[in-house]
Amino acid sequence: MAQVEEVREVRVGTGRYLALAVVCALIPAACLAIPMYVIRPFRPQSARELDFALAVRDAGPWLAGLCALVVLLAVIRLWKTARIGSRIVLASLFVLAAMGAVLTHVNIFEKMFHPYDSPAFGAADEVKVDPDDKVLAVKVGQQARAYPVRTMGYHHIVNDTVGGVPIAVTYCTLCHTGLVWSRVIDGRIVHFRLAGINNGNAVLRDEETNSIWQQSTGEAIFGPLKGRQLQEIPSNELTFVLWRSEQPQGQVLKPDPAYEAEYAPKDWERHVERTRTVVDTTRSGIGPHQLMLGVTIAGESKAYPIETILAAGLIQDWVAGMPVLVVVGPDGASIRVFEGDASLTFAERPGDGVMSDTQTGSTWNFRGCAVEGELNGRCLKQIAAHKDYWFDWMNHHPWSGVFRS
Repeated sequence: MAQVEEVREVRVGTGRYLALAVVCALIPAACLAIPMYVIRPFRPQSARELDFALAVRDAGPWLAGLCALVVLLAVIRLWKTARIGSRIVLASLFVLAAMGAVLTHVNIFEKMFHPYDSPAFGAADEVKVDPDDKVLAVKVGQQARAYPVRTMGYHHIVNDTVGGVPIAVTYCTLCHTGLVWSRVIDGRIVHFRLAGINNGNAVLRDEETNSIWQQSTGEAIFGPLKGRQLQEIPSNELTFVLWRSEQPQGQVLKPDPAYEAEYAPKDWERHVERTRTVVDTTRSGIGPHQLMLGVTIAGESKAYPIETILAAGLIQDWVAGMPVLVVVGPDGASIRVFEGDASLTFAERPGDGVMSDTQTGSTWNFRGCAVEGELNGRCLKQIAAHKDYWFDWMNHHPWSGVFRS
């Protein structure tokens, strides 16, 4: 009788260890599955579930490692007394847990869109870029660089230093946003990685603090720096031919030969406009893929339809009590925004692609500077503005005005 009881206790103990091993093998799988399910394109994400998914992914490496260790201990504890079938189960559970623990250290998004860790640059007349292709243009001090959008659309992020300033050049083709952010936070230089997507816009992770940042706003939405704001570095989205005419000595990001074949096609916008969006814009009466130029001044935001800007050539408006001038470049495709002058009224000059003011007749170029006439040498201050599909702009600027004239 005592022997029967002993056998029963052994079986019960074995069953408990097996159950524990099963649970501990499933936890690493959950640490992989939950973030992959939540943080993926074409799926709406609430703030609460995004926080949960990011927390799971953040805790995944150490939690999965701990579970793999528990499964290993269960294997060691039961191996001698277990039957052959149980041994196979135990070995399978350990392999599953160990693989999960390893994979929690892998950034799946960087397997899909490989980072450009050592960006290479060439002279403006050396790198092959189609004249009408768009580039994200940055100038810090005396150094100017251009980052072709079709290259950036694949890599999403390039950590760089321009004019001695560490910057992160970012582009998200799903929402058509190209923005440049400072990589200096509290005097510390950080390095950004692609971390997934949030309602159609990319999110970034800095390696130093593991904080998660929204690409189109520069705000930390998770981690130790949650609520902090990155400093925006001025940039322009210009055609390559226009940028090269302005910066003939500038440098251009070269394609990464290993992934050049995977770069966005020339008509990438047409393909993106067919994708599903997860932000409902029906109440606004504006299509989700309506391309806008967004401007924010003193906390007040306004969106200008790109097609309206290109048709008008020149728009004079007011935002937050400030006169604003939206100007199309001589290439008929590039756009800049300037702080206007309430005492001046501007008119387009289609012949040479610049503008003039009706008060003095002075001629102004696309850099916002008067180049002829009474006001020669005077320059308007450029205002930060960036392109964005309406669904993303509305999502992050719910109280934005829309230019409809």
